[in-house]
Amino acid sequence: MKKIAFIVRLGFYPAILGLVLSVVGCSSSDDSTTPDPVVVPPVVIVPPTFPGPTYSDNYTSIASWSNRSQWNLANVHDPSVEKCGEYYYMYQTDASYGNAHDGNGHFMYRRSKDLVNWEFMGSSMTTAPAWVKDSLNNKRARMVPALAPIANPRYGYWAPFIKKVGNKYRMYYSIVVDEPIIGADFTYSWSERAFIGLAESDDLATNVWVDKGMVVCSEPDGLKPYSYTGTRNWENAYFKFNAIDPTFTITPEGEHYLIYGSWHSGIAALKLNPTTGKPDQLKTLSDYGTRIATRSATSRWQGSEGPEIMYNETTGYYYLFLAYDGLDVPYNTRVCRSRSITGPYVGINGANVTNGADAWPMLTHPYSFNNHTGWVGFSHCSIFQNPDTKQWFYASQARLPKDVPGINASNAVMMGHVRAIKWTEDGWPVVDAERYAAVPETTISDAAFIGTWEQITMNYQYATIQKSITIYLTADKKVSGGVTGTWAYDSTNKTLTVNGVKCKVSDAWDWEKSTRKVTISYSGLTSDGRPVWGKKID
Repeated sequence: MKKIAFIVRLGFYPAILGLVLSVVGCSSSDDSTTPDPVVVPPVVIVPPTFPGPTYSDNYTSIASWSNRSQWNLANVHDPSVEKCGEYYYMYQTDASYGNAHDGNGHFMYRRSKDLVNWEFMGSSMTTAPAWVKDSLNNKRARMVPALAPIANPRYGYWAPFIKKVGNKYRMYYSIVVDEPIIGADFTYSWSERAFIGLAESDDLATNVWVDKGMVVCSEPDGLKPYSYTGTRNWENAYFKFNAIDPTFTITPEGEHYLIYGSWHSGIAALKLNPTTGKPDQLKTLSDYGTRIATRSATSRWQGSEGPEIMYNETTGYYYLFLAYDGLDVPYNTRVCRSRSITGPYVGINGANVTNGADAWPMLTHPYSFNNHTGWVGFSHCSIFQNPDTKQWFYASQARLPKDVPGINASNAVMMGHVRAIKWTEDGWPVVDAERYAAVPETTISDAAFIGTWEQITMNYQYATIQKSITIYLTADKKVSGGVTGTWAYDSTNKTLTVNGVKCKVSDAWDWEKSTRKVTISYSGLTSDGRPVWGKKID
């Protein structure tokens, strides 16, 4: 009979690499000569290496304008992200390490197909629209007593916001007048007012914008003089609402609202005409919007800004995201929610943020995992969705800490962070512990959690980095190391419970590892709204 050789090809996992199969021909019971064994080399299937981001968080060597093609997410500040065609577009405040952007236009933008690799595109505005100077000097002329016109105002270009409305894209932008109201310096004067303008484009890919003029401005509330004498007292800030940091929301009922404000008295919701994108009138102070959040019911000077409201149709809530404190180090992100876009907004503890309570939960805070300087100044977020998958994302800047050895002016290093948002079972957002890297989702079992982890519980401490501790999750469902307790995993909802805190689990990219790699991370909230972040390191 013919001799028959069976060759078996097997897929190999890394744990059993190196085995060699020898498949020997089989024969019948006749006396034919048995052939020599056939040695078949193993068929080794090595899982593909995930090509995650490798660019450095210290981008100072490529920070100059001539190296802008290499920036990726370097030099990001106050981002706003919107999808157009196959690209996500990110627009931002005029800010960069060493002011590399100076003289090259305003409201820089970049684009990405995957939220990981970003192409820097340049500016979206060449010069300030003429209406800014005209409006400024018209208002100065109407002051009592009248103020002289400013011939050549100095401008700051801050925090644009992009949103698709019908078939057009609207950009709400801030231009601040960086001049003293009276005199040549700020010794006896406050800084001038700010303006929010509107521009429209049919297609973000064209970078063609048609300016539509002023939407709203900072208007004195009349409680204090427009200028002052004596010792400067920031508690006497004089604007009704400070006209910076515009964002925009459309309610399920089709109402349009501008959300804006910073430091002066709180955050406002201003109803807009859907056709024009502007308020119908600005005749009285009540026309400048309804206050929806404040950090104090009595102080007119308070550390909150960067407001954005998004509506989650699954939970039925409007979520108001806020940046708290100064932007250099202490910046942190808060959120509160309401059934109505105009409030009242309440925190996870039930406290009324519209009436002056601090917002909880906190979503980001200065932090550090091991093997990294950590990140500070971590807030002023853009909240957006993948229109296809409906996955929510958080984008903001974060800065390196002050005085990092070997990096000049390290706190001026501003890196864009994009992170996935997950939702707790009681309807609060949490931000992933690691930046988004498009790591493929896998089926995660209990066994995957056994090992060494770093965990950070972020207690609010002004300008203080929250650092990680090492913990161990063991097969007997115990937690040991820096904290002790128990753990459990709900694979259906991808929720890991660590010492009673329910955390959403993600396939993640370990950005802090010397050679970055795929890992697992988790993110949750304590009962009083403090973030708990963890990542597996071994």
